[in-house]
Amino acid sequence: MKARKHIITRVISDTIADELGLESGDSLMEINGQQVEDALDYHLLILEQQLEVLIEKQNGEEWLLDIEKDENEDLGLVFENNLMDDYKCCTNKCIFCFIDQLPKGMRKTLYFKDDDARLSFLQGNYVTLTNMRDKDIERIIKYHLSPINLSVHTMNMKLRKMMLKNPLAEKLIEGMDKLYDARITMNGQIVLCKGINDKEELDYSIEQLTNYIPHMQSVSIVPVGLSKHRKGLYPLEPFTSEEARGVLNQIHQWQKKIYDQYGTHLIHAGDEFYLLAHADFPMAESYDGYLQLENGVGMCRLLIDEVKSYLSALEGHTKEKNITMITGELASRLIHPLVDLLKNQFPNVVVQVVPIHNSFFGSNITVSGLLTGRDIIEQLKGKKLGDRLLMPCNLLKHDETVLLDDITIEDIERALQVKVRIVQSSGQDFVEAIIE
Repeated sequence: MKARKHIITRVISDTIADELGLESGDSLMEINGQQVEDALDYHLLILEQQLEVLIEKQNGEEWLLDIEKDENEDLGLVFENNLMDDYKCCTNKCIFCFIDQLPKGMRKTLYFKDDDARLSFLQGNYVTLTNMRDKDIERIIKYHLSPINLSVHTMNMKLRKMMLKNPLAEKLIEGMDKLYDARITMNGQIVLCKGINDKEELDYSIEQLTNYIPHMQSVSIVPVGLSKHRKGLYPLEPFTSEEARGVLNQIHQWQKKIYDQYGTHLIHAGDEFYLLAHADFPMAESYDGYLQLENGVGMCRLLIDEVKSYLSALEGHTKEKNITMITGELASRLIHPLVDLLKNQFPNVVVQVVPIHNSFFGSNITVSGLLTGRDIIEQLKGKKLGDRLLMPCNLLKHDETVLLDDITIEDIERALQVKVRIVQSSGQDFVEAIIE
């Protein structure tokens, strides 16, 4: 087998690798005599407490290192490619794919469609199983990797082939059966498209998915996102408020039925449906432990409860504060009541909540995570913003200070002449960002 080398780009300070004298430019060759295929291999192999790590130094010298460490202790290595391998490109042509709805001229990485099962475990991505080989599933089963996040969309395989425009779409059933038999925990996702996989089709999908309980632990139902850049794409329509209420009623009926039989709700509507329907969010216990927060399921209920809990532990004050907080048009229905709750305890805190209209992607896109720096600057220019501007963390690319259109936080601060503070998703940070 040809030796695989993984170039180290950074060694984190005060870690095992740092103490051993490893440097940027060195290469990882083997762990415990086994070649490292990718990041999945790497993270699994370093779980061992006793390691024998083969390193090739920049000058070609080889170091064989005996390492004794704690079970979950990381080595402190960062590689030039987070996956340590080529990313698997999606072979589907989904009728609802948001990447196909991006305008031209954005950074190239935004147009890459991944459908890589390894990213499901490493980053929580959802995968369709159409790109998975038998050996990929075998590796999941061998190492008992859990949970895996699956893009289901429908359990009608004829319809799934149409929605994904891929004859391999029916591999979902075979893959799910193998994962179920191996007791691999699964989370599912259904992107709901009006007139296609909703109503009776949604009933059928939910009914079939109950057969995978308890290893299918949650299934999210989220509305399709439709930008204004859909020329030449499959005709899809957004859900109205009334239609969103119908979807919620359907999901709630299934939740009661499934809970009575299995003791779990299984099916959960994305927060967007509740905001769109102007409906109250379910109580925390309805979310079965918030299994799909990163998919926008239960984030609003959790934020409400965390804000109330944190405020109850604080003493009010009369100090004067004057700030501006931006959000998406949909989430403003959640933010306004939370700010009012806070002002009851801090009466001299002035919070201007500004919903930003998404001119870049169009009026159908109302979530804050898809706002661009350009829209924020244009809509806030010339306004009195107070002492600082609060922006939600989901605007930013992971671990960076850049928005979707490559405008940075620093660009916004310069354009609007105000200090920006990024608000994390917790209720505590929401409150502290306002009153600090």
